[in-house]
Amino acid sequence: MMQRKISWLIALTVAGFVLAGPVAHAGGNPIKGASVYRACAACHSIEPGRHMTGPSLAGIWGRKAGTVEKFARYSPALKAAGIVWNEETLDAWLSDPRKLVPGTSMSFRGMNDGRARGDLIAFLKNPAAVAQTGEGGRAIRPPKMPNLKSLSPPRHVTAVVYCRDTYRVITADGVEHPFWEFNLRFKTDSSDDGPTKGNPALLPAGMGGDRASVIFADPSEMGTFIEKKC
Repeated sequence: MMQRKISWLIALTVAGFVLAGPVAHAGGNPIKGASVYRACAACHSIEPGRHMTGPSLAGIWGRKAGTVEKFARYSPALKAAGIVWNEETLDAWLSDPRKLVPGTSMSFRGMNDGRARGDLIAFLKNPAAVAQTGEGGRAIRPPKMPNLKSLSPPRHVTAVVYCRDTYRVITADGVEHPFWEFNLRFKTDSSDDGPTKGNPALLPAGMGGDRASVIFADPSEMGTFIEKKC
């Protein structure tokens, strides 16, 4: 009889864990959450209006998913989801974004550690308050993007010439930089730190110096700036 009772209690305990699933710990620590956010900072800032690969997370609490102003890269699935971000929905999202919103373009696969999710959620509830305390300050600084408004001569592109499979990028110091066409990327930066129109920037993008990016202020410049000549 006693053995049957113990078996019954074990079964109930196991069932409870299965039904509960991964749940963030209530009352997370926002200071620890700032450190967890470090893994998010490469794609999401916490500054209002500063969008990166993903939208700014400033003011996310209580906001409807897919509605951040001036962010144009939401998946149709997320915009149609009708989700409002709170402790429960953020926990489900951080646990498995694709399970919560099938068809999302979010590449993050999920966070298994419920305590870490709880800490991150506590931080996202009011990241500005954590920043003001000075605690976890290093963790909440997103990567610093270079200011391309003021370019040194080695970074200021004056001409780009294309011949067969090679781009030759000429900079303001008179140096010609040859790149295999597959190793040179053309990008735009329309932010306040982006280059001025007509003054693209050359940024290295590889340890060996064989890869780089040419950054324009606007995509319309690419067709006129690049000259095809052998």
